[in-house]
Amino acid sequence: MALKVELKPGERIIIGNCVVTNHEQRTKLTIDGQAPVLREKDILTPRLANTPAKRIYLAVQLMYTSKEPRDYHDAYFALVRDLTGAAPSAWPLVETINNHILTGEMYKALKDAKNLIDYEQGLLDHAKCGTGLRRRREADGKPARARSQSAA
Repeated sequence: MALKVELKPGERIIIGNCVVTNHEQRTKLTIDGQAPVLREKDILTPRLANTPAKRIYLAVQLMYTSKEPRDYHDAYFALVRDLTGAAPSAWPLVETINNHILTGEMYKALKDAKNLIDYEQGLLDHAKCGTGLRRRREADGKPARARSQSAA
């Protein structure tokens, strides 16, 4: 089945190992074949891969667009070891990505790597929230609940 893609003016897309840039008006493309296709919004550059999960996404992206995905396996699995060592709760998501990679379903692995980025962001947000609560406790020596009861 052919893939139908509509590009906005100036939008880029990777088809195979080529970058196609749309010019001044919306364009509709029909892509028929087995080449990897990646829209600009789904492309992560090395400069933007600034967290462990984003680096994993980048490795999967490189596997997806490469003729030789195995060339990136060592780097990918090293990144996975680092992430799961720091956040063992991410293992179920990583395991799903691994299974897709090992069965050659690279686009599915890429989609699940996006879920890993979202999960990582949730962990970071939770950690920031916890840090804020600890700072308030250290400031007055009382837990947040005790402060609100004493203010009443």
